[in-house]
Amino acid sequence: MDIILLGPPGAGKGTQAKRLVAERDLVQLSTGDMLRAAIAAGTPVGLKAKAVMERGELVSDAIVSALIGEHLDKSNGKGAIFDGYPRTGHQAEALELLLADRGRKLDHVIELKVDEDALVERICGRFTCAQCGALYHDTAHPPQVEGVCDECGSTEFKRRPDDNEETVRKRMAEYRAKTAPILPVYESQGLVREVDGMGTVDEVAAAIDAILDA
Repeated sequence: MDIILLGPPGAGKGTQAKRLVAERDLVQLSTGDMLRAAIAAGTPVGLKAKAVMERGELVSDAIVSALIGEHLDKSNGKGAIFDGYPRTGHQAEALELLLADRGRKLDHVIELKVDEDALVERICGRFTCAQCGALYHDTAHPPQVEGVCDECGSTEFKRRPDDNEETVRKRMAEYRAKTAPILPVYESQGLVREVDGMGTVDEVAAAIDAILDA
């Protein structure tokens, strides 16, 4: 089963992808992670990507597609979750060809729909224990004792510097701009399914499972 999982930053896409990898034996193909790994390993594709990035240019569709193809060939026939790809109409066409060349096709495009204002509150309110990394939220999940970590008792906490409203709304706008070109392509093929991303992790997981098991 090959699927694209879409959703803006903070929608829970990463959490659901990890669950699908563990429970359904899928592989997560994240273009960002794959590029970093290929560059670190010095593969032919990685060397091309490194040269492009060192010139301050964007990595071409051809390089990204070659990277996706390499990982599909190494996936031992496992289904894939495509993360961060495709982002353009051209990339959508390239992915269709990559899959067809391997006797595969996209089964589902699942979009986690969110309420933007609620998502801003969700992201901007989150923080972690600086000592053990335990996750908290200002309103949804504060420490039982204010200022003290439930897990390790530390009194030091930290927030990601980009977890602020201006940055979050900018990332959402970028997401909408990037998904706008590809959604019509997949809608015309009847592949797109929407899931309420504002539910609990378990509720979102159940909705995704219902789609995949239908």
